[in-house]
Amino acid sequence: MIQIGILTDNNIVDMQTAKQNNLEGEAILFDNSQNSLQIIRHSTAHLLAQAIKQIDSSAKFFVGPVINDGFYYDFESTKKFTMEDLKSIEKNMLQIAKQKLPIEKYSITKKEALEKYKNDQLKSEVLKKIEDETITIYKQGDFEDLCKGPHVENTSALRFFKLTKISGAYLGGDTDKQMLTRIYGVAFSDKQSLVEHMNFLEEAKKRDHKKLGKELELFTFSDEIGSGLPIWLPKGARIRHNLENMLFKMHIQRGYEPVRAPEILKSSLWKKSGHYQNYGENMYFTTIDEQEYGIKPMNCLGHIKVYESKARSYRDLPLKIFEYGVVHRHEQSGVLNGLFRVREFTQDDAHIFCMPSQIKNIIVEILEFIDSLMKYFDFSYDLEISTKPQKYIGDDRIWETATDSLRDALNENSVKYKVDEGGGAFYGPKIDIKITDALKRKWQCGTIQVDFNLPEKFDINYIGQNNKKERPVIIHRAILGSFERFIGILIEHYAGEFPLSIAPVCAIIIPVNQIHYDYCLNLSKKMIKLDIYCEVYMQNESLNKRVRMAEKQKVPYVIIIGDEEIEKDTVSIRDRREKRQSKLKTDLFINLIKDKINGNES
Repeated sequence: MIQIGILTDNNIVDMQTAKQNNLEGEAILFDNSQNSLQIIRHSTAHLLAQAIKQIDSSAKFFVGPVINDGFYYDFESTKKFTMEDLKSIEKNMLQIAKQKLPIEKYSITKKEALEKYKNDQLKSEVLKKIEDETITIYKQGDFEDLCKGPHVENTSALRFFKLTKISGAYLGGDTDKQMLTRIYGVAFSDKQSLVEHMNFLEEAKKRDHKKLGKELELFTFSDEIGSGLPIWLPKGARIRHNLENMLFKMHIQRGYEPVRAPEILKSSLWKKSGHYQNYGENMYFTTIDEQEYGIKPMNCLGHIKVYESKARSYRDLPLKIFEYGVVHRHEQSGVLNGLFRVREFTQDDAHIFCMPSQIKNIIVEILEFIDSLMKYFDFSYDLEISTKPQKYIGDDRIWETATDSLRDALNENSVKYKVDEGGGAFYGPKIDIKITDALKRKWQCGTIQVDFNLPEKFDINYIGQNNKKERPVIIHRAILGSFERFIGILIEHYAGEFPLSIAPVCAIIIPVNQIHYDYCLNLSKKMIKLDIYCEVYMQNESLNKRVRMAEKQKVPYVIIIGDEEIEKDTVSIRDRREKRQSKLKTDLFINLIKDKINGNES
C-alpha cells in the first residue's frame, strides 16, 4: 500500500512536506480512509481546475475545498459551463492524470503573493483571508494555485473520480458579491468504491424529498410568497398532524405539559437574553407602536414566562413544558434547501426547569425518549457533546459546570459520545443527536442543552427545602429538531413509503366497476370515522390503471372491492410492504390497521 501522507498533531501533511521538514507521524495510506480521501479529493479538485483551464485559458479560480462527500471548485469563466460540459472536463482530467505530472510545493512571502496575483481579483480575495506571512503554492504542469495542501505526489494517482453537479455560488458566500460557477465532484482510491458511491447517488436522487414531495403532493414553495417558506398541501399536512399526535402522546406519558407562547416578543426581552447581541443577524424585527419587536427564532423566552407565571417550589420541579413552536430565522438564499433548510419551521421544543441535582436523571430520561422514537423510525444515531463556542454569554465556571453535567450523565450510564469542541449554543453546552438513515447518511436533528445562564439573566427562582430562593437550571430539548427537516429526512429514509401510523393515506379503495362505488364510499366513511384516512379511486380508467396509479402513491394498502367482496363482507388487499395479496374480513382488516396505527406496527 502506497503512503501518501502522515498525521501529526491532528494535522494531515503530504509526503513532500513531511520530507522537506523531517516530520514524523502516523502513516496515511492510499485507501478510502477519511484522511486518505481528504488528500485524494483535494488533489482531484486541482486536477479539475487544471482541466477547466485547458478549456478556458482566461478562467480565474477562487477556492476548491474538500467537503463531506467529495470536493468542489469555484471559478469565473467567460464560457457558460453546463451539465453537458462535465464529461469533456472529465476527459481532460483523465488525460492530465495519465501524464503523471509531479505535484510540487513552493513558498513565497505574502507580499510576493499579493504582487503575483494583483490582477487576479479572486486570488486577491483569498489572500485577504490568509494571515500567514508565508504563502504556499502547489504546482502541476502549467497549473498552480494558492494552497496549504496536502496533495498526492503526482497526478497518476487521480483516476477514480466523477463530476456530479454544476451550480452558481456567490463569492465567499456573500450575496452582495459576484456569482461564480461551482462544479462538484467525488473521488476515491479505487474503481469499486466510486461505482458504489455513484449507485448511492442514484438511489439518493430517487429518494430526493423535493422530487417525492412534488410527486406525492406533500408540500410546495412559491416565489410569490417568499423563499424558504414551505406550503403544506393536504397530504403533507396529514403527515405533520399524525407525527404531532404521536409525539403529543409520548410527551404526556412522560409528564410534560403543553403550552403556547407568542411568535413575536419585544426586543427588550431578546436583549436581556443575549439573543439580540449574539443571534440578531438571524432574526427578523419589526416596529409596533414605536417599539421594536423580534419574531422568535427560539421558544425559550416564552417558556421562561410560563415558569414565571406563578411562584415555584422545589416540590414543583422538574417542571416539563413543551410546545410545537413556530420560529423564523433569516437564512441566506444560497443555503435554502427544500424542507432541510427553511426560514419558517416548527420545533418540537421542550424546556425542563429543574434543580441542579436533577440534571443527570433528566438527561437519562431524555435519552430514553430519544431512543424509543429513533427505534420506531428505524434510525440508528450518535450523540455528540458540543462545548463552549467563541461567542458566548455567562461565566466560564458556569459553562464548566454545565458541560460536566452532560459528560457525567452520559459517562455514568455508559453512553458513547463524541466531542465537538466549540460547537455549543451561545448560552450553554449541548448534546447533539445525529441520526443515520437508510442510505447511511448522517443528519443533525435534535439537541439537549443545559443552561445556567438564562435563569441568571431573568432572575428566575424557586423556594428550596430551606425556605430560601434557589436558582433553577433550564434544559432545552428538541428531539426531531424541526418537523420540516425531520419530515424531509423521513421522506428520503422511507423513499416516500411511510409507516402506517404517519402515512397521509392509509389505504386507497378501488371499486372494480361503477356499481361498487357506493359500497366503497361508505367503507371509506366508516374508516375515516375511526381515524383511518383513505381515498376512493373511481377515475374513468381501467382497473389495472387505477391500481398502478394507487401504487405510485406509495400507500400502505390498496383495497379492491368487487361483487365477491361485497357479498362476503371481505376486502382484497395489496400490501405494499409485504408485496403480497390477501383477503380478510372487513372488520378484521379495520382492526388490524387500527392496531398498527396505535403503535403496534411491525
